[in-house]
Amino acid sequence: MSKHWNDITLALAGVFQAAALVEQLAKTGYIPSEPQQSSISSLFVQNPENTLAVYGGSQQGVELGLKVMSDLLHHHQNRDYPDTLRYVLGILHLQKKMMARKDMLEVISQRLQQSAHQAEHFGITHENVLASIGGLYGDTISTFKFRIQVMGDFTYLQQTRVANQIRALLFAGIRSATLWRQVGGSRMQVILKRKKLSQTADQLLRQMNAH
Repeated sequence: MSKHWNDITLALAGVFQAAALVEQLAKTGYIPSEPQQSSISSLFVQNPENTLAVYGGSQQGVELGLKVMSDLLHHHQNRDYPDTLRYVLGILHLQKKMMARKDMLEVISQRLQQSAHQAEHFGITHENVLASIGGLYGDTISTFKFRIQVMGDFTYLQQTRVANQIRALLFAGIRSATLWRQVGGSRMQVILKRKKLSQTADQLLRQMNAH
């Protein structure tokens, strides 16, 4: 198994993780703190020395993403995450649109630095930090005609904190999608190389459990 496929799979797992967290949050109002922290933190890693550095230097940072991705690509379904693959494809589409907008990329870069300072002060998942990232998403990514329709319980979706969390997680998904393209990922692989991607995800999960 080449390093190349490891990197592509880890970065794509980052996208799946963010999408799965969005789905879980929209339907239950709750998500576990560790994968959330890992996903949101990835937004503040600007010049990583390798793929894992984006997720805190460990495969554990995308463990949830690897599991959900393996299920969805291998079995084409996971009862807990029926909408996740649709969110993943939406995130990949939005990332491509974002990369074509140099002006938007500059705004995102500057304002993420401000959010990073807030995160240092308050903590990664503090509501001020999530509100700052959510606001940035609203001012930039939400201006595209294409929008990801998030399905869930209206009671949660109308809460400001949950709305900000969802936008921040979608942004984290876009961050992972950028990394994924940088390491050689392409949309065709998701269609034609599903088996390879799910096998690599399984292998990475086995390595983690062996330690």
